[in-house]
Amino acid sequence: TFQHHNYEKLTWFLKYFSLKYPDITRLYSIGYSVQNRKLWAMEISDNPGQHEPGEPEFKYIANIHGNEVVGRELLLQLIRYLCENYESHEKVRTLVDTTRIHILPSINPDGYELASVKGKTHKFIGRRNAYGVDLNRNFPDQFFPSSNGPPQPETRAVMNWIRDYPFVLSASLHSGALVALYPYDDSPSGQSLYSATPDDDVFRHVAKTYSELHPVMHLANPKWNCSNVKEEHFIDGITNGASWFSISGGMQDYNYVHSNDFEVTVEVGCERFPKEDQLEKYWKDNKKPLLELINQVHRGVHGFVKNIQGEPLANAFIKVSDRRHDVTSAKDGDYWRLLVPGSYEVTASATGYEPQTKLV
Repeated sequence: TFQHHNYEKLTWFLKYFSLKYPDITRLYSIGYSVQNRKLWAMEISDNPGQHEPGEPEFKYIANIHGNEVVGRELLLQLIRYLCENYESHEKVRTLVDTTRIHILPSINPDGYELASVKGKTHKFIGRRNAYGVDLNRNFPDQFFPSSNGPPQPETRAVMNWIRDYPFVLSASLHSGALVALYPYDDSPSGQSLYSATPDDDVFRHVAKTYSELHPVMHLANPKWNCSNVKEEHFIDGITNGASWFSISGGMQDYNYVHSNDFEVTVEVGCERFPKEDQLEKYWKDNKKPLLELINQVHRGVHGFVKNIQGEPLANAFIKVSDRRHDVTSAKDGDYWRLLVPGSYEVTASATGYEPQTKLV
C-alpha cells in the first residue's frame, strides 16, 4: 500500500475513499493549479459538508514545494487511517465526531509532476509552481512587499480557502530537515533572529506536541540519513521560523496574521523524494503526532457569542488581556481561542453592543 502517487493516482485514491466512506468524507477542490490540475481537499467529519456550530475546524496541507513529497504521502495515509478505523477505533471516532478535518495532500501538483519525472534527487527541480514561483514566498507578508509578484493561482486558492472556513489550527508538511517550526517566519528587519508572536507559548506547545510524539525529532542528535543535506539539530526538535532562517511571504504567517488560524510547519525528514520502501517508516514515525496535533484544536477556551435575545453574533472580537491577537466569532457566533493552561481575562466585543469580560 505504500507507494508514490502522481496526480492521476492521487485523484483515484481520493475518489476511492470518498465513494467507499460517504458518511464521513467529502471530496472537493479549492481551485486549480497553473496547469489546470485540481487542488483536491478531503473533508473528514461525522457531518461532511456542513459546519456544526461549536465544532472546531482543522486543516493539513502538504507539498507546497513540489519536490518535497513525503507530506503528500503521509496525508494520503492519514485519510486511509481515519476512514478505515472510524467504526472500530474509539479514539478515531471521537476525533472525527468532534472535529471537522480538512486534508489537502498537494497544493503544488504541477511541481510534483516535474520532480517525479526529472528531479527525484535534485534539490530544486519541481520545488516551484509551473510559473517558476516559490509558493511559500508568495503570500502577502506583514513586513515586506512581495518579492515574487502577485499571488499565484495556487496561493490565491489557499487564501480563499482560509477566508471561507473557520479554521482554528493547521499544519503544513515539508521535507528537507527534521523539526517543527512556528511563527513568525520573518522578522521586521529581515534578519534571521527569533521573531515571537503574541502567542509564542501556544505555538511552542503545539510544535512540541508534534516533536515529542515523533520517535526521533525531539532528540538532541537524531540520526541523519542524508549525505547531501546539511545536518541540523534543534533543542526539543522545535524552532521559531525566523530564528532558523527568515523568509517573507510564507503561508504559516499569513494564516496567523490574516485569520483565526494558528499554523505550524513540520519538516518531516531530510529526504525530499525518498524511495518507496522508505514510506512505511515515515508513516509509522509520524502517525501518532499527526493524530495528536489534530486533537490540539480542542485546547483553550471556546463557546458562543450571543446577544441578550440569544441570537448568535458573527465577527465579534474575542480579546485575551495581555495578548495582542484577537480572534473573531464565526457565522453561528461560535469561537475558539487556543491557549495554554492558566487564568485569563477574556473579553467579547461587537459593534453596537456592550463588551463583556469573563475570568477563565
